[in-house]
Amino acid sequence: MAQIGLRTGPRRTGLFLVITGAIFWGISGTVAKKLFLQIDVNWLVTTRLLIAGVLLLALQFLIKDRTQIWGVWKNRKTAFQLIVYGLVGMLAVQYTYMASIQSGNAAVATLLQYLAPVMIIIYLVLRKHLVFTRKDLSAIFLALVGCFFLLTNGSISQLSVPKIAIVWGLLSAIALAFYTLYAIPLLKQYDSLVIVGWAMVIGGFGLSLIHPPWQIDFKSLTLETYLYLAFVIIFGTMIAFWFYIESLQSLSPNETSFLSSLEPLAAVLTTVFWLKEPFGFFQWIGVLCIIGLILLLAFNKKSSSNNQSKEDISLSE
Repeated sequence: MAQIGLRTGPRRTGLFLVITGAIFWGISGTVAKKLFLQIDVNWLVTTRLLIAGVLLLALQFLIKDRTQIWGVWKNRKTAFQLIVYGLVGMLAVQYTYMASIQSGNAAVATLLQYLAPVMIIIYLVLRKHLVFTRKDLSAIFLALVGCFFLLTNGSISQLSVPKIAIVWGLLSAIALAFYTLYAIPLLKQYDSLVIVGWAMVIGGFGLSLIHPPWQIDFKSLTLETYLYLAFVIIFGTMIAFWFYIESLQSLSPNETSFLSSLEPLAAVLTTVFWLKEPFGFFQWIGVLCIIGLILLLAFNKKSSSNNQSKEDISLSE
């Protein structure tokens, strides 16, 4: 069975990119929780997307083929795909994730988001790009058990986070699965800087029509807030999303989503040890189940991919 992906770069580079991006992404979620003490989730998502998107396009202009920046809009089909990717992919991932953090906490939001690998497996099986195995069934079981312990702390009668945080977290997982898979055809034609940069600008512009980023009292923001904001925009958005998509040059989408398991680990550790938010015994079991799930799938796909064809498969076929 063929692996879906570009697979044009060295595997070690892909591993470095996805792991680095995952760590920045996980830490930025916890930093965002601190930011929500002063700013609104809508303002943060709009601002981080617009600024990070412009920075990525500027980077493309300086170090890569600058003609691609506007060339991506010359083909109507590609332009339409890019708009869909920006709104349904980039904006959806950003907004649902941040909304889950604001209504719950960064650790739970990140761990729920990482049910995306299971959703990707289900999609690939339904499209007959992947054979469903016992290991896949075990992985789904781990995901369900992990989520149960994470959200209930072992007690059905009481959820450990608000229900709305769970809803946003699950929507974030769906959005991440779409974000990962939908990028493949676009990356076959254009640099990742162009695709991710424009997706961020499109998503940020779309949300700014509803929540203008200039509607905030900048004088009320402290130096600490600006530093946190800079970290979230540069490391947690610009670099994290760029590295994640760039890793698809050498890893398949299911591998990329699985190997980014350091994101929930980074989110959990920073939430517990920096924000001092308590985690119960069964919640830690839930954390281990979900991280174990992603690692199980990662090693499974890594070993099987050595015996599989590297033929590219279009997701739009």
